[in-house]
Amino acid sequence: MENVEINHDKLKGRIKEILGTQGKLAEKIDLDETTISNKINSNTYFTQKEILKICTILNIRHSDIPEYFFRKKVRENEQN
Repeated sequence: MENVEINHDKLKGRIKEILGTQGKLAEKIDLDETTISNKINSNTYFTQKEILKICTILNIRHSDIPEYFFRKKVRENEQN
């Protein structure tokens, strides 16, 4: 199975807007900052439980979850 890279730019922006840093989000969901960084950089994946906690903390509607957590990263010469 190929490693799918997810575009978390929208999530990064929301974190910065609401909390300021990824470290603050990590504290709120009881993970270390390295773990959050790995998930945001598609080295590992968010669990469903983590996604729901993050949505609550960042006021993300459940209907917007795909935009924040499942938008595939595309190469510059490709379209969405």
